[in-house]
Amino acid sequence: MFISNAYAQSTDALGLGGNLTSFLPLVLMFVVMYFLMIRPQQKRAKEQKAMMDALAKGDEVVTAGGILGKVSKVTDVYVTLEVSPGNEIIVQKPSITTLLPKGTLKAL
Repeated sequence: MFISNAYAQSTDALGLGGNLTSFLPLVLMFVVMYFLMIRPQQKRAKEQKAMMDALAKGDEVVTAGGILGKVSKVTDVYVTLEVSPGNEIIVQKPSITTLLPKGTLKAL
């Protein structure tokens, strides 16, 4: 009387295609996120690792804390920096962020 009969809906090609197109924006969002966020971070990490592996005595570097120095000794984990004549500090390799061009630090 007040309640109408409920009938099952048929599954046609349009219903199935509609479900696939509803996931398309989600897939596109992940693709854009990969190219804008994940890929550049991986590239930067690869460049940073190559720079740390190529460190040699005499290179001029900047640490994450902003300390400028000339590399005087390199080990597997640590780097000894000469920050002024006669003053050396030991820092971890990952704390070195930038390799400066030769001759940047004239005072050393």
